[in-house]
Amino acid sequence: MKGISRLARELQLSYGTISRALNNKSGVNAETRRKVLEAAERLGYEPNQAARSLASGRTGSVGFMIDLDHETAASGDNFFIGIFDGVQSELTPHGLDLLVLPCPSRQDKFAYLDRVVSRRLVDGMILSGIEPEDARIELLQSVEMTFVTMGRTALADDYSWVDLDFEGVAEAAVDRLVAQGHQRIAVTVPTEDLNFGRVFKNAFAAALGKHRIAFDPELVFQTGLGEEDGYDIVDQLLDRPRPATAILLLFEVAAIGIYRRLAERNLTPGVDLAIIGFRDEAIIRHLRPGLTCFDLSLHEAGRALATALLPQLDRPKQSGAPVHFKVPMEIMVRESDGPQ
Repeated sequence: MKGISRLARELQLSYGTISRALNNKSGVNAETRRKVLEAAERLGYEPNQAARSLASGRTGSVGFMIDLDHETAASGDNFFIGIFDGVQSELTPHGLDLLVLPCPSRQDKFAYLDRVVSRRLVDGMILSGIEPEDARIELLQSVEMTFVTMGRTALADDYSWVDLDFEGVAEAAVDRLVAQGHQRIAVTVPTEDLNFGRVFKNAFAAALGKHRIAFDPELVFQTGLGEEDGYDIVDQLLDRPRPATAILLLFEVAAIGIYRRLAERNLTPGVDLAIIGFRDEAIIRHLRPGLTCFDLSLHEAGRALATALLPQLDRPKQSGAPVHFKVPMEIMVRESDGPQ
């Protein structure tokens, strides 16, 4: 089977347009659809070939696609290790194995997935690193491959997804900070165009609105996974006419840099700046004062992903309504988020 990326190169069209045309979806005009179908026939592309192959001879494997980049590797983040453990614990009783598919940094994620699908390496897929409009979802739907996503797109309604409860975290954190007297609350979001950043920012704005606090775009900071990101934003938080008095971190490792820069300024976390982190990770448990953050079972999140996928593998045409599940997170109160 010729890959969908070959069609995209041949016609100079986006992957999403190619996928929608092949799958007879809306958003593609008749002339473009005709060109795509003609090219698909000429190049030997058969949209359902992968699905037919999997139906006749299953591989016994489920793929889990992750983005492999330098920042993630350098941070030592064990997020996916815990997720993998939970997924495999559910797959094993069904005689299935988890195949981790790391997409190399700077490689096109769609082309990478297209190659995996074309080679018929797995029976089903779990996708992560979900973008607001993710063409990979349309690709898997066009070839009728079962899948579930770790995260959701902006229009997450016609496929199964499992995500962290970003809305619950934002609401609980803002509620606590406002109760402590804080009104100028900052938040961090990822530098990459990933949908969980959009979800988190919107949830943060909604939580402020519940307390009739205006959302200030100048108090939204883009950061990566490193502690230096926290170090770099302290001066921006404090050296302004109306300084922030609290911050909610999407990447908790940034707290290490914030603590370091506050110490250099002879300031104290939890006194001069209230700080709440996202996940309770081992790397931040040494901080003093202790960092208020949220407890999350990565194992249970992985189990939820597998549980959402397995019925589709067993009964692809009768799997019922899509699963939409938010993994609960519970606040762990420490000393880093004191009153204003």
